[in-house]
Amino acid sequence: MRLIKIVDTGFDPWKYQQDYQQQSMSGKTDFGATASFIGTMRDFNEGDDVSSMVLEHYPAMTEKQLNRIVDEACHKWAIQNTLIVHRVGEILPAEPIVLVAVWSAHRAAAFDACRFLMEALKHQAPFWKKENLRTGTTRWVEKNT
Repeated sequence: MRLIKIVDTGFDPWKYQQDYQQQSMSGKTDFGATASFIGTMRDFNEGDDVSSMVLEHYPAMTEKQLNRIVDEACHKWAIQNTLIVHRVGEILPAEPIVLVAVWSAHRAAAFDACRFLMEALKHQAPFWKKENLRTGTTRWVEKNT
């Protein structure tokens, strides 16, 4: 089971995870671990103060790659469910950018799969970041996918 969602407005990652778990895992008693990661926007990068950023993507390409990443995690670990929520559009410091959650019978699989998903998402998923610096200039983040 999985849900991959790209959103263009702010979201509460804890509520999203709780609601998804209640809907998708209702009645299930065979999962003993949930591992999650929430990434937020910071107000600095490469030594500069950042006031906001814009995340862009190509919807079909991005969702296809995210599904491939989840497929790979499912082949490597005994996981029962995954949730990925990723924000696009304009994002301000301290706002959530990404939520990755994994459900499994055991913590090792949940932890390992969650880390794998986040790292693969960061390095393989086609998102492009444009930073708005406090100096009034903008720049594309080069060390990105």
